[in-house]
Amino acid sequence: MKILHKIVVCFFLISNIAYADLIKPDINLKPIEVLMIQLNSLKNNNNPYKDAGVEQTWEFAHPLNKASTGPLEKFKQMIYSDNYSILISHLNNESIVLKESTNKFVYKVYILSKDKKKYYYIWQIEKVEQDGKFKNCWMTTGVSDPIYLGDTI
Repeated sequence: MKILHKIVVCFFLISNIAYADLIKPDINLKPIEVLMIQLNSLKNNNNPYKDAGVEQTWEFAHPLNKASTGPLEKFKQMIYSDNYSILISHLNNESIVLKESTNKFVYKVYILSKDKKKYYYIWQIEKVEQDGKFKNCWMTTGVSDPIYLGDTI
């Protein structure tokens, strides 16, 4: 069932991005789906156009997060910084749930970078509680600095 779920999410992601439409936050998306949309978008950052993945990731930044990291051009500068550029065009990712509640999920996200180094991030996704168009949508509230785990063979 989990594999089918991932296939459906990937199909949804690919079909939407293929038409240069960004996936928008939606109350029907689960936290893991939000995480996978962001990770897969960053992995394929320049598809279908330059920085499409960064822009897609920005779509799922929590409004409170956007207040401190935005606007989009400032967010792009942050993503291209040493701490987060690892995510751009990375080779692989895996995630595990560290904590879950009704309004917050915390994931440990393992990344294999394009230069074949291993890292992990702590990625926090919360349900928007403020009134507005994103109320009850799951969105990213924070991503830690990377922790280096070593080189691969």
